[in-house]
Amino acid sequence: MSAPTADARPRPAADTKKVHIADTKMTLKNWYKHVDWLNVYFIIGIPLYGCIQSLWVPLQFKTAVWAVLYYFYTGLGITAGYHRLWAHCSYSATLPLQIFLAAAGGGAVEGSIRWWARGHRAHHRYTDTEKDPYSVRKGLLYSHLGWMVMKQNPKRIGRTDITDLNEDAVVRFQHRHYIKIVTFMGLVFPMMVAGLGWGDWWGGFVYAGILRIFFVQQATFCVNSLAHWLGDQPFDDRNSPRDHVITALVTLGEGYHNFHHEFPSDYRNAIEWHQYDPTKWFIWTCKQLGLAYDLKQFRANEIEKGRLQQLQKKLDKRRTQLDWGVPLDQLPVMEWDDYVEQAKNGRGLIAIAGVVHDVTDFIKDHPGGRAMINSGIGKDATAMFNGGVYLHSNAAHNLLSTMRVGVIRGGCEVEIWKRAQKENTNVDYVRDTNGQRVVRAGEQVTKIPQPVATADAA
Repeated sequence: MSAPTADARPRPAADTKKVHIADTKMTLKNWYKHVDWLNVYFIIGIPLYGCIQSLWVPLQFKTAVWAVLYYFYTGLGITAGYHRLWAHCSYSATLPLQIFLAAAGGGAVEGSIRWWARGHRAHHRYTDTEKDPYSVRKGLLYSHLGWMVMKQNPKRIGRTDITDLNEDAVVRFQHRHYIKIVTFMGLVFPMMVAGLGWGDWWGGFVYAGILRIFFVQQATFCVNSLAHWLGDQPFDDRNSPRDHVITALVTLGEGYHNFHHEFPSDYRNAIEWHQYDPTKWFIWTCKQLGLAYDLKQFRANEIEKGRLQQLQKKLDKRRTQLDWGVPLDQLPVMEWDDYVEQAKNGRGLIAIAGVVHDVTDFIKDHPGGRAMINSGIGKDATAMFNGGVYLHSNAAHNLLSTMRVGVIRGGCEVEIWKRAQKENTNVDYVRDTNGQRVVRAGEQVTKIPQPVATADAA
C-alpha cells in the first residue's frame, strides 16, 4: 500500500489585513464587540459599585474633607503634571515635583503619563479631525466618554513625537509600574489615611477612593467635551476649542481652552487676573519654592494680535449683514447734464463728492426739513453737506451711502479712486476678510475736509 501523497492544492493565504472592529458598522448583532468592556468596568462599573456602597456607608465629615483635598491633589497631577508639564512641556520641574505629580496623576486613574500625553499631543495636532482621538465632531458624548468605552483603531489616531517622554526616567518608571501605582494611589492610600487617621477605612475606600476617582475623571473628560462646546472663541474660531468659566471651575482652570489651543506651550490657561486657574497658581507657587523653573509664556504682543484678529473676523462677519450701499466700482457713470435733467424731471437726485444719491423717499423724513434738502437737488451739494450749511454726522454719511445710484463722470475723488483701481495702483483703502472695503467713521467717500467758513457762507 502506497503512502498517501501530500495535498498539492494551494492553501488560502492568511488574512494579513484583518479589519479592525472599529472600522466596521455597528449592528444589533455585533454592538458588544465595539465596546471596550475593560474600560466600561473601570469607568462605569466601579463608580456604580461605589454609588451603591454609599447608600449604607456613612460619610464622615473628616472623610469628606479628605476626599476633597485628595481630589484637588490628584486633579493637579493631571492638570499640572500630565497636561502642562509632560504633554506640553510648558515648564520644567525638579525631580521631587515630578515624583509628586506622577504619583498624583496615578491616583487619578487616567492611564500612564506616556499614554495620556501621547493621546493629548495627537488631539492638539489633529484637532477636530478623524485622527483626533476624542474629536468633538463625533459628538459631545463621544468626546466626553465614548472614546474611552468604545474601541478605537490605534492606527487611526494621529502620530506624534514622544521621544522626550521615552527618555524621561520618571515617565518610564510610572509606565512600567502603572498598575501598582494606580492601585496604591487610587484606592489603598486614601483608604489608609482615613483608616489610620480616624478609623474610617470603608469610608476612605468608597468616598476618597472610588467616588473621588469618578469625579476627577469626569472633570478631565470635560476638557475633551465641554471645553469644545461651551463658551467663546476670543483667539480663533477655525476649530472647536472654547473659553468658559464654568469649564474652568470644573477642571481646575483648564476651561480657557481656546487660549490654550492657540498658545499650548504657555504654562497658563487663564491670563486675566480674575480668571480661575488654580493650576497656574500652583505652578507659580512651585517656582517661588524652587521646585519649578523655566515657566513659558507667549509674548503679550502675540496674544493681543490673536485677540485683535479674531475681533476683526467677528466685525467682518457682522459687517456683511449690514447695508453699506452699492460698491462704488459697481455704480453706473452719469454725465452731469443727465444728472441735472433727471433732477429737473422730478427725481430727487443730489451729488455729493461726485456720487449721485437718490433721496426721493427721504425728503419727507429729513431732520432739517424739506426746504433744506430740496435746495441741493440737481446741484453739487458737497460743500453744503460737509459744513457749508450744516456739518452732517457720521450716521448721516452712512445713511447717504445706502442711497447711491451713480457717479458723475469726472467726479473728483470717486473717479480718481475708480481709475486708480483699474490701473492697479496704490489706493488708500482697506478690505475685510470677505474682500469688502472697510469704511470707518469719517472715511466715507462723501466726507471731505470741512470748508473754511466765509462771510458769504454765513
